[in-house]
Amino acid sequence: MKKQLKTFFVRTYGCQMNELDTEIMVGQLLKRGLKQVQREEEGDLLLFNTCSIRDLAERKVMGKIGQFQRKKKRPIIGVTGCMAMAKKKALFKKLPNVDFIVGTNNITHLNEVIDQLLETGKKQIRTSDRFEENLDYFIAKREDTLKAYVSIIRGCDKFCTYCVVPYTRGQEVSRPPEEIVKECESLADKGYKEVTLLGQNVNSYGKDRPDWQCLFHDLLIRLDNIKGIERIRFMTSHPVDITKELMQAIRDLPSLCEFIHFPIQAGSNRILRKMHRIYTKEQYLEKVALLREIIPNASLGTDMIVGFPTETDEEFLETYDVMKQLRYSVAFLYAFSPRKGTPAMRWKDDIPESVKQERLHALLQLHSNITTEIHEAMIGTTVEVLFEKINKNGSLKGRTRCWKKVIAQADPSLIGTLQKVDVHSFHHQTLLGELISSPAATHQG
Repeated sequence: MKKQLKTFFVRTYGCQMNELDTEIMVGQLLKRGLKQVQREEEGDLLLFNTCSIRDLAERKVMGKIGQFQRKKKRPIIGVTGCMAMAKKKALFKKLPNVDFIVGTNNITHLNEVIDQLLETGKKQIRTSDRFEENLDYFIAKREDTLKAYVSIIRGCDKFCTYCVVPYTRGQEVSRPPEEIVKECESLADKGYKEVTLLGQNVNSYGKDRPDWQCLFHDLLIRLDNIKGIERIRFMTSHPVDITKELMQAIRDLPSLCEFIHFPIQAGSNRILRKMHRIYTKEQYLEKVALLREIIPNASLGTDMIVGFPTETDEEFLETYDVMKQLRYSVAFLYAFSPRKGTPAMRWKDDIPESVKQERLHALLQLHSNITTEIHEAMIGTTVEVLFEKINKNGSLKGRTRCWKKVIAQADPSLIGTLQKVDVHSFHHQTLLGELISSPAATHQG
């Protein structure tokens, strides 16, 4: 394939891990000497970093790439991410205009794959089942200048029956703690104020490497000591691996934010067993009670799936009741969508779509009511805000420690600083407030 590459365009679908992988691949392509462009039609190379968690995400990618099949002069097209792992060579049949495929565990080979494609003119594919630990994270071209994603563990060993992640990301592989500390120190030196630690299950960190003697809470203690990093967040968690030591670390370490993603998925024990979530509702509620005892001001997030195969009306109401009882401040709510290659695919998808949507709507409405009440209760409180950007009307936008959006009138010079804001109202899901100079603020929100 005699083609000279000068420019590239990247489109990212999916989760925060995909966003970080894109930043790393952009860094690799810039190092190659290519220029990143913001419009597809300007790219000699189009890279689609894909998601496979739901059918809709896959269909969006297939539709977008299919558009280029009809063009006479087309760019080189590469597919990376979870779709690359889930479909592998089948992608070439479905999308004949795709030139190369690079799996989630092979992004370190991106330039090598492109070189072989250009040299031979033959389609290329790299899709290893296990993550390679020699990935250069420092090459990442960050989109944000204040907040950064930092990968600490890849893969998942839980094998929930509805989830493709263990098949698209492979088994759990922790990243050496020294490398993580070094990267966070480097980010602090560059002026970054907040890091979000990423993993399919961050709470499993270090369990695959007992010789390190560094579990997740141990890593957090080390990261809290880094000067300049004001806030540390993490996602995603599995309830089984959320420990008392982790809860105590969030309570005791100043940089750890009091927001914990604590996904239950369903409120029925029978459905939880069918999902292979390896905990009961009672065990989950007991752990949440302990968390709120240790960190009374903790804010919780969750994932919930409605319409799982064989779910009855009564079992859905159990999920509804958990939402009502625990009053999550953040919730990602979905109707069940069978994914090829998962055990759930073997079961009859027997809940009518109309019933799924009815249940989903009820849960969404309940959560909307809860968040409205949470926001109402925050009027009159003082929150700590990391200002991140300028709003359209000249005010500043930021987030609280517990991930709530805040807008306040303030000087642009305060972007990148922690400030105290008195909350006086809210609009939709955003708190509105007034900047104050008080030396202390309650860690609410």
